[in-house]
Amino acid sequence: MEASMARPRWLTALFVWTTLCLISSGQSAPDASGLPLAIRVPLRQGARAEQSPQRPPAAVNRERGDAGKYRARRRRGAAAGGVSFVDMIDNLRGKSGQGYYVEMAVGSPPQKLNILVDTGSSNFAVGAAAHPFLRRYYHRSLSNSYRDQGRSVYVPYTQGRWEGELGTDLVSVPHGPNATLRANIAAITQSDRFFINGSNWEGILGLAYADIARPDETLEPFFDSLVRQTPVPNLFSLQLCGAGFTQNYSLGSATVGGSMIIGGVDPSLYVGELWYTPIRREWYYEVIIVRIEVNGQDLNMDCKEYNYDKSIVDSGTTNLRLPRKVFQAAVKAIEAASSTEQFPSGFWLGEQLVCWQAGTTPWHIFPVISLYLMSETHNQSFRISILPQQYLRPVEDVASAQEDCYKFAVSQSSTGTVMGAVIMEGFYVVFDREKKRIGFAVSTCHVHDEFRTASVEGPFHGVDLDDCGYNIPQTDESTLMTIAYIMAGICALFMLPLCLMVCQWRFARCLHPNGDFADDISLLK
Repeated sequence: MEASMARPRWLTALFVWTTLCLISSGQSAPDASGLPLAIRVPLRQGARAEQSPQRPPAAVNRERGDAGKYRARRRRGAAAGGVSFVDMIDNLRGKSGQGYYVEMAVGSPPQKLNILVDTGSSNFAVGAAAHPFLRRYYHRSLSNSYRDQGRSVYVPYTQGRWEGELGTDLVSVPHGPNATLRANIAAITQSDRFFINGSNWEGILGLAYADIARPDETLEPFFDSLVRQTPVPNLFSLQLCGAGFTQNYSLGSATVGGSMIIGGVDPSLYVGELWYTPIRREWYYEVIIVRIEVNGQDLNMDCKEYNYDKSIVDSGTTNLRLPRKVFQAAVKAIEAASSTEQFPSGFWLGEQLVCWQAGTTPWHIFPVISLYLMSETHNQSFRISILPQQYLRPVEDVASAQEDCYKFAVSQSSTGTVMGAVIMEGFYVVFDREKKRIGFAVSTCHVHDEFRTASVEGPFHGVDLDDCGYNIPQTDESTLMTIAYIMAGICALFMLPLCLMVCQWRFARCLHPNGDFADDISLLK
């Protein structure tokens, strides 16, 4: 999930006052598309359209021939340097469109909760009061190790918000490193459109940097505390498997799964080479996209458009979200590439589903989407390519057993490019915080067909790739103060004639106490 940011309050208040002053002084008083196999289904309305469980399409080949080899590698679970991550393999669960969660133990004695893994925020927060969508919640009064900080916190996301009370408690990850730490924890007491019915998670683990932590950057995020208090190295990696997970593993009520390797990289979870892109700024996991292609055709846009106003890797977001101009160009290219069948405009906007008879989804008509990321080597990039099996997300609860239904999982954004689960489910993603870089390799569990697979390829040469990053115009505080004083001076000039008129009226009233002025005023009483 992408947390929202705020400006300093005093400066905002000063601008608001001067602006209102200027305004007040200046204003006067009062399917006919002909698609033979597709069935168009309006997307049901609700608190979130992302709450549909996922059913693997029958037509998809999930690497049955290679499954035994990868299971053997996963059982070994040996990472570079001989460190075993076997206990962390397959420690993630989830449901399509509802995020991936890991089990955590909070307090003394430990209270086990499922916590959403979110690289797009920085607060560790858990439900601490009864809620219709929570099967269980954190009881602070039952923890002998809980310490109240006497501070409140409010966090808004792109979708939903919550507020609660800050404290610290002992925390561990049962299927993670053998370590217990004291971490900052927000006890959620009120929320709006945050918890999801049936999602099976009761809190959120923000894994980004302190710069976007709430209420301010002085609150140490969970992973910073973990690295400071334990020997765990400053990196983690994620394998989000999507529908590919259900082939070989029992998930219970979950429909997707994966692995979060805390403190290292597990070679059994990817094939090929890891390619790294620099972390541009340590707030979100911000990267630089230098080019986007649809079926090998460049969108031919200024590369700054791809990163306006940032590009981030966010496991807490479902879709690939693109800035408005980029989204429009991408949809136009995808429509053209899949023009052998016509789809309603509502499908491309995420408002309608498209269904086919089970096992007949025409994957071959949909194009590959490729994103080029700036590499660590100067003026070089590498390409990650995703399949329609990633960006067409299966939706089950509106279809029958004879249908496969999908939602278009590329959407428009007003806050920059967000590489959500749609991108991450094709790859093993390494968040190397120590070296300030993010790595991508092809995941061993991604879903594909017999003709195409997700890929990571490079290098590709370019010029001035650093310039593709978007730079937010910076104005220092002294400049803002100067502007504020100028606006206040202009406001005073507008108010001066009004003050003179009032003084003149008062003077005239004193000179003519029984005249017309008194009669006019009396009419207003």
